[in-house]
Amino acid sequence: MAKKVKAIVKLQLPAGKANPAPPVGPALAQHGINIMGFCKEYNAKTSTRMGEIIPAEITVFTDGSFKFILKSPPSGFLIMKAAGIDKGSQKPNQQKVGKVTRKQLEDIAAIKREDMNTQDVDAIIEQLRGTARQMGVEVVD
Repeated sequence: MAKKVKAIVKLQLPAGKANPAPPVGPALAQHGINIMGFCKEYNAKTSTRMGEIIPAEITVFTDGSFKFILKSPPSGFLIMKAAGIDKGSQKPNQQKVGKVTRKQLEDIAAIKREDMNTQDVDAIIEQLRGTARQMGVEVVD
């Protein structure tokens, strides 16, 4: 018989650096799961991707056990990495802080494809183009 799901918790954590401090501790403690067990397992699975933000979707079961799925990094993080910037613009319509090419957006689309709500690469690129525009990153062809 399948286990009953108690909750689904979504966290965005730096790869290999999860610890029981906030945001992990408070988010998981309220569901009664082993926080250190999650941190050790997450750090082991993400240790090869240091420096990235890796979202985890944690399914908590009524018996206190859990499982989690790693997702692809957020689009904004990947765009900033491709543009070589630390943060987006304070005034994205007036002040541009970086540039990305369509080829870079295609590479990001390939990474994001499995987690997106469409499998059409052109649609994913358009979504990424909109994200870049809102960050003050110019897309050049």
